[in-house]
Amino acid sequence: MQSKPDLRAALIAVTTLFFAWGFITSMIDPLIASVRTIFSLTYTQSMLTQFAFFVAYGVMSLPGAALVSRLGYGRSVIYALLAMLVGCLIVPLATTVDHYELVLVALFVIASGITVLQVAANPLAAALGPTERSHLRLTLSQAFNSLGTVIGPYLGSTLMLRGGLFDQASATGGQASAASLRAVSLGNIDTSFLLVAGLIGALALFIWSFRRRFEVAPAPGRAQDSIAGALRSPWAVLGAGAIFLYVGAEVSVGSNLIYFLHLPDVLNVPQEQAGKLVSLYWFGAMVGRFAGSALLARVRAVRLLTVNGFAAAALCLAVSQGAGVFAAACALLIGLFNSIMFPNIFTLTLERSTASAAATSGLLCMAIVGGAVLPPATGWIADSIKGSAGLHAAFLLPMVAYALICAFGIKAGRARVVSVGEEALGGAAH
Repeated sequence: MQSKPDLRAALIAVTTLFFAWGFITSMIDPLIASVRTIFSLTYTQSMLTQFAFFVAYGVMSLPGAALVSRLGYGRSVIYALLAMLVGCLIVPLATTVDHYELVLVALFVIASGITVLQVAANPLAAALGPTERSHLRLTLSQAFNSLGTVIGPYLGSTLMLRGGLFDQASATGGQASAASLRAVSLGNIDTSFLLVAGLIGALALFIWSFRRRFEVAPAPGRAQDSIAGALRSPWAVLGAGAIFLYVGAEVSVGSNLIYFLHLPDVLNVPQEQAGKLVSLYWFGAMVGRFAGSALLARVRAVRLLTVNGFAAAALCLAVSQGAGVFAAACALLIGLFNSIMFPNIFTLTLERSTASAAATSGLLCMAIVGGAVLPPATGWIADSIKGSAGLHAAFLLPMVAYALICAFGIKAGRARVVSVGEEALGGAAH
């Protein structure tokens, strides 16, 4: 049993991982706008960046869970960070050979590393202290994840959506001029991901010094920790569905915001400025998670999840029907109500699942593949309807997802709580 200072230090280290993958994940939002312009893509084609990124959760969650069970938390996290570093270094290669497809490969490699981090860090944050405060710890760690998502799109927009093809004053000239502007925009993408690679390298060294403090759970290599075990638990499956919908909705909204705020009938601002405003969407999630950490000491998690799901669905409906500053404000405000959804769905599912926490966590992390499915679907809606109406209508799909999450919260409030991950946490919960 580790001492309280050791547990606190381990939680701080884990929280830096939440920050890191939040930062990197939100950098994809300005990247979508950048590659759409550089490679002359449709909305649907540009959303393949999110598909390549989030499909890794479906492909790598099983191998990730096996890696964590075999190697333990410390070494698994280091290998995950190294994979992310390699992915970031593939991006400059992709821009050098001028292939959008290779950018997608790089994003898949980065996301594969993040998948292993998710498989390890979510249950680890829940395990680093008393079971009754697991909601609070995971929500607090997710708040720092949101801090990363606030910084990511602002920095990414500053680097990727200015100059080159995004410099309207220089957008005239012949073929040679257009080629040089395109080269500048490609170089901006390189700079962004080389910066991220440096940060990941520094983080890997930091985590290496904490690796021994991560070994608080679980007992590795047990058959009941396979995802097949989680599939036999109705609540693990329901929770996975809720995670699928939540991540798909959150990513769909965030991915379309730059385009949406850029519309003439909304804010009619340059894409760089629209990209910086996307930080407000993620800022709302950060504020909501810090506030949620305090609220969860007084309000039941099921009630908070239900209210937030309903509010997010209502805002999506308002965005689909509104225009101007009102529609922009509603779209950005969705982030506030996204805030506590993931950690609460995660811990509510762990509490009700009859499978082990390791198996349930693996299935929940696999369900993050929703971020690969819903964004291309919203892109298809935007492409199918002419003019700005397409982007407005695209918000109806997240609206349905949030409504179903609200229903999940209501059902969870009526369900029996089982012994929370007692097996997978090696009895640490009791």
